[in-house]
Amino acid sequence: MKVREIKEFLGINILRSTIIISMVFLILFLLLIFIKGFSVLSLDFLLKAPKNGMTEGGIFPAIVGTFYLTMLSVIIAFPLGVLSAIFLVEFGKPKWFINIIRTAINTLAGVPSIVYGLFGLAVFVTLFNFKVSILSGALTLSILILPIIINSSEEAIKQVPYNFREAAYGLGASKRQVIIKIVIPAALPNILTGAILSVGRAAGETAPIMFTAATFFTRRLPKSIMNEVMAMPYHIYALMTEGSFPEKHVPIAYGTAIVLLMLVLGINLIAIIIRTKMRRNKKW
Repeated sequence: MKVREIKEFLGINILRSTIIISMVFLILFLLLIFIKGFSVLSLDFLLKAPKNGMTEGGIFPAIVGTFYLTMLSVIIAFPLGVLSAIFLVEFGKPKWFINIIRTAINTLAGVPSIVYGLFGLAVFVTLFNFKVSILSGALTLSILILPIIINSSEEAIKQVPYNFREAAYGLGASKRQVIIKIVIPAALPNILTGAILSVGRAAGETAPIMFTAATFFTRRLPKSIMNEVMAMPYHIYALMTEGSFPEKHVPIAYGTAIVLLMLVLGINLIAIIIRTKMRRNKKW
């Protein structure tokens, strides 16, 4: 056997081993979560409010709070992210300035989530006096997911063939018309995929909402964006760290983790389906 064949054999088997190890840990992780939390899952668990110090009842307020925080953060971040990506790709001059912006975006993507929480506390809760509320939490989460939307939208716009633009310019279209009628429709499936992935990221974050939006316990649903809410990530954290009855709180925390995990996996599955259909329907 030649040296080249030996290297290829070792490389392939190392890759296979890492994949198998990753799958084993993933399966063990899912089994642990389901074994410890499956006993509390029921329709009442999903549709009722907690009671008796969160030792009974369900997590409906936490589900609603997570939904409000996630959707509002995406509504805020999505147009900003797409417009930023359009500027970087279509109007990006001078090059040194665009490089600085991209460096800033990549740096923002690498900032620990707890730092976003402290930023939201200092700016939105204290400086702007939004207090601990859905609005403060959503604004904080929108900054967190903004780099994801910008990067995915930028890559989607770059993938649109330049011939499309040239053909439109040849027919007398303006820059604005080319972007609105040619570039955005062609890039939209990939842009939406990035946006959906950002929903999963926002839904699963604990640290950014810990100081800005989440409350330990409430039976009431929010009446406006200025109310504080329960949220599933913080609910899990609170039950595991501050619960006074661990024999009852721990299974509820694991049950909440199953619901949150299914939510995030479902969102990622939607993104995969959209991407697959887009690739099948792509004509270029």
